[in-house]
Amino acid sequence: MSDSPASATPYEVLGITPAASVDEMRRAYRRRLRETHPDTGGSPARFHAVQAAWEVLGDPSSRSAYDRGSSATSARSGSARPAGSSWTARASAPSSASSLKARSYGHPGGQARERFLTLIREWAGRGADLADPYDAALVRSAPREIRWLLGKALAEEQTARALSDLGMGFTVWNDVATPTGNKLDHIVLGPAGLFAVMSEDWGESVRLHRGELSGDAIDDGEQPVRDLVRSARKLGRSLGVRFDGQVIVVPDGALTDASAESIERGRNAGTVAIERSRLSDVMRSGVSNGDARRGDVFEVRTRLQQGVQLV
Repeated sequence: MSDSPASATPYEVLGITPAASVDEMRRAYRRRLRETHPDTGGSPARFHAVQAAWEVLGDPSSRSAYDRGSSATSARSGSARPAGSSWTARASAPSSASSLKARSYGHPGGQARERFLTLIREWAGRGADLADPYDAALVRSAPREIRWLLGKALAEEQTARALSDLGMGFTVWNDVATPTGNKLDHIVLGPAGLFAVMSEDWGESVRLHRGELSGDAIDDGEQPVRDLVRSARKLGRSLGVRFDGQVIVVPDGALTDASAESIERGRNAGTVAIERSRLSDVMRSGVSNGDARRGDVFEVRTRLQQGVQLV
């Protein structure tokens, strides 16, 4: 079970509230096992999630540790590491003066964190001054759309750290405004071209299907690939540059079929969905797209530096 704030909690997996009794929890566990068992038409991933949830909640000591704020992984193993301990640190843009890092601008995850902090305070009590808005027990009790914002911020910050390690041949802009009203999480310019990068963590597995991402945590009608491509093209036209590809980055293990990560046909061609450990390779080699054309890097960088607006 993922410890991402965007993931379903063990209570949500079993379909019960944190106030459920042991008997209620046991009945819910057995019911969910029957519903998700692969032999009865269920999903192997869901079946595994139900078992992992029971490992956390079925033992009184691990349930108590989880309720006090330990991560699901730590609760199962008996460790006391708080889940929220890794949620508080912000990733600042790396120094542009560094000769070893990529030149980077903006504040990755900044907008998502600001929205999370505003909404968690409003939800907890009309803008209350919370002692710790990242307290694990508090975050887990919040609606999933609020938890997703924190997961989104963390995903952007982790991607930004990986991009900064690409080296001085790359330039990165984070949290970039676009004419569509949406933002691009990252723009990356390097020897392989210019790329629009989206960082996401839906807390569940996703897959590419017919040129779009799908998954249980992606709402009906939500089209992440289309929105990314549309925003990149409109921004490119407004700045007089052309993107050589689009990249959607998800946590390692989140793609159910990593072999089918590239979109080669249709209006979303030139887009890939990859796990984070593949990011550096893709940024260095580029996205496979026969129609891509790359202009002079120095000219493109100048236009971006003059026209990019950060949110």
